[in-house]
Amino acid sequence: MNYGFETLAIHAGQEPDPRTGAVIPPIYQTSTYAQDAVGAPRLGYEYSRSGNPTRDALQEALAALEGGRTGLAFASGLAAEDTLLRAVCRPGDHVVIPDDAYGGTYRLFARVAERWGLDFTPAKVSDVDAMRAAVQPGRTKIIWVETPTNPLLGIADIAALAAVAHEAKALLVVDNTFASPYLQQPIAHGADVVVHSTTKYVGGHSDVVGGALVAASQDLGAELAYHQNAMGAVNGPFDAWLTLRGLKTLGVRMDRHCDNAERIADYLKGHAKVAQVIYPGLLEHPGHETAAKQMRRFGGMISFRAAGGEDHAVEICNRAKLFVLAESLGGVESLIEHPGRMTHASAAGSPLEVPADLVRLSVGIETADDLLADLEQALG
Repeated sequence: MNYGFETLAIHAGQEPDPRTGAVIPPIYQTSTYAQDAVGAPRLGYEYSRSGNPTRDALQEALAALEGGRTGLAFASGLAAEDTLLRAVCRPGDHVVIPDDAYGGTYRLFARVAERWGLDFTPAKVSDVDAMRAAVQPGRTKIIWVETPTNPLLGIADIAALAAVAHEAKALLVVDNTFASPYLQQPIAHGADVVVHSTTKYVGGHSDVVGGALVAASQDLGAELAYHQNAMGAVNGPFDAWLTLRGLKTLGVRMDRHCDNAERIADYLKGHAKVAQVIYPGLLEHPGHETAAKQMRRFGGMISFRAAGGEDHAVEICNRAKLFVLAESLGGVESLIEHPGRMTHASAAGSPLEVPADLVRLSVGIETADDLLADLEQALG
């Protein structure tokens, strides 16, 4: 039977406990497992780095929601990214990355993977020809995109870039953190691997750090699972349980995030102290049509440029009260940040440097009128 998204979020991998009937998967807070005999682990569990029932429940749910064959949960989004790169790439290989990627992703490529011998080229994800031109035949193993991107909310045409990647015998990897599987399912459009920082919308409550990979094919999933165990950056059972709890309400939360973001984007668009509003739901956004084609709605992230320049942008962040000045995103509470000095400071001086007058909002699920009032006083 083909269940709807919300049904899968609540039930996939989460059958009632067969021993007690508990409707919520237990937290298997254990490092090791008794074995029935030498070489005969009970239900296949030996050691919790290699496998844990609570993590397995989360992994099965993530795979179901993304329409993939294998889901894997990690200690953080960057742990997931690092495992993927080392599973798929070798020294001397090449990756195409977004020219406005998350600062932590850029740091991973520029300060860690490049020293290991992995080359990369930034390109504009919304420009299929530019992404194609960045491919190095025979060397490029991954085309890596975020859509929407962080923090400039660029939109990649997933199907078009999947064709580019597969023509080059490369994988298309899509960081789906900003959209969440509720709003967008990249595998359905041809992606080979989906990446998540589950810290964000999937967990949804700013109380747990985690990451995930979902593979479209069973063979690739098995290779990634081997490296997950060999490298060991898994999340613990309590973290997996918290993330699974958040996942259950993802659909209803995302609808409220989108409702609030749409109102705020419209408000900012007409404000004299805002030079530009960047939100895929606005008709004037250059990626609006592509986003409408592959997303259910347009998400809860908004960026805008302050009319008064960098100092004004910083003042707005500092004056906000209900919008909490903090890094991260995707929780039920609204956050505000200055990317150039916070999440994307590691990209300063690089091709991925973000505008100094940029402010990024993670719009939460509070009463929209209260959020609008807070922005009104913060804008000055």
